Amino acid sequence: MAAAAPTFAEVTGWIGTFFWPLVRIGAMLLASPVFGAAQIVPARVRVGLALAITLVVVSSLEPAPAMEPLSWQGLATLASELVLGLAMGFLLTLAFATLSIGGQMVAMTTGLGFANFIDPQNGAQTPVVSHLYTILGTLLFLALNGHLVVIQVVVEGFETLPPGQARLDGEFLIRLALWGSKMFVGALLIALPAMAAITLINIAFGIMSRAAPQLNIFSVGFPTTMAAGYLIMFLTLPNLLPRFTAVLMEAFDLMQAFALGEVAHG
Repeated sequence: MAAAAPTFAEVTGWIGTFFWPLVRIGAMLLASPVFGAAQIVPARVRVGLALAITLVVVSSLEPAPAMEPLSWQGLATLASELVLGLAMGFLLTLAFATLSIGGQMVAMTTGLGFANFIDPQNGAQTPVVSHLYTILGTLLFLALNGHLVVIQVVVEGFETLPPGQARLDGEFLIRLALWGSKMFVGALLIALPAMAAITLINIAFGIMSRAAPQLNIFSVGFPTTMAAGYLIMFLTLPNLLPRFTAVLMEAFDLMQAFALGEVAHG
């Protein structure tokens, strides 16, 4: 006797059980700074990692209710899972942006802004100082097992916030916008020592030019500013990594709040 063909409801249930978690996980990996970097993780590896994590998640989830993928409910679920995954990865991207913007401020202040190169990740010119800070942040992220924390957060999120139950309300957008504002605050704190020191040096050169007009300030000031910039970077580097660690910890906490649906209570 031939086996009965699966019904439409059963097929859509199977698709939903695997597809909705894959959308959230894939979007998070695509938007996160380390997993989404093509130089670090190739596209095939990202796809394979997303499929592997999805298989682990699906094995512990309750069967999803039958939902036609092209219905309004299915499209709404697709949009909510996509936005939630992108937001979780975007949080880490903003955390790494503090290093990038802070490095740009340091480079422009110390006269190292001309030392640019084409960043293959975003296709734009980036100061070498900014790239150096980003590399240090990436190494610190891996040393803290941040890649494992990200995977753990997104997997645990399915236990309390199954697919289709994400509520992206105004509080969600407010928390995301506030976190973006903290990116600029963190970047300013990173660049503040260099900006303050170079400002004092420029004031000193201004006083010298008034006291001795025959002194060529431009021939002396530029190399002095660059040398001071290198010295300031060397002296402030030990404080850079602990500050970025605190930013990462806060990003992980907010990611967990998003994944568990606790944004309204955060």
